[in-house]
Amino acid sequence: MSVEKGYNEWAAQYDTNTNATRDLDQHATVATLSRYAFSSAFELGCGTGKNTAFLLTKAQSVIAIDFSANMLALARKKINSEKVEFQQADITKPWQVNEASVDLVTASLVLEHIRDLNTVLHQAANALKPKGLLFICELHPYKQYIGSKARFENANAVKVLEAYTHHTSEYLEVAADCGFQLLELKEWFDEGINPPIPRLISFVFERFS
Repeated sequence: MSVEKGYNEWAAQYDTNTNATRDLDQHATVATLSRYAFSSAFELGCGTGKNTAFLLTKAQSVIAIDFSANMLALARKKINSEKVEFQQADITKPWQVNEASVDLVTASLVLEHIRDLNTVLHQAANALKPKGLLFICELHPYKQYIGSKARFENANAVKVLEAYTHHTSEYLEVAADCGFQLLELKEWFDEGINPPIPRLISFVFERFS
């Protein structure tokens, strides 16, 4: 299923259905970015605003974009702040953001739907100020290797969204080629699962000055 169609259908239940990946991503985002300072952020794949609300506790301005009109409609209902600008956009197309204008770019649970990471990370580097931060939190490649993809159940049918597998080495190599250096890498696990299997992987990169 296409990404736009899938998330438009998923939107009505996205915040309420059981979703360990969504919940762990929110925890990982808060746990990681609480340790960094930023006054402006550009959020890729904001969805219904689950991480936007946290970003607004630290940043004075946030541009939050998503491909799904239905997801954005829910985000706008949930978050009433003059500090955020919601945009519907395809992140593989040119971004509506000034060059070297933001402190932080975030990408949460969105890059599995992007075939070419270079397109996105190159634009992230252009949008960031020198020493700006790029935070990525995505489905762990190991989970992808064993068949996990973004999916939801609707009308008693399982809908699986279009996805691409990205290896850890690919994230690191593309980021380096786009002018980033790695500050931290962390794997995130479900509690109580034995043997432990990583569900998510996160990176914090810094743009070269």
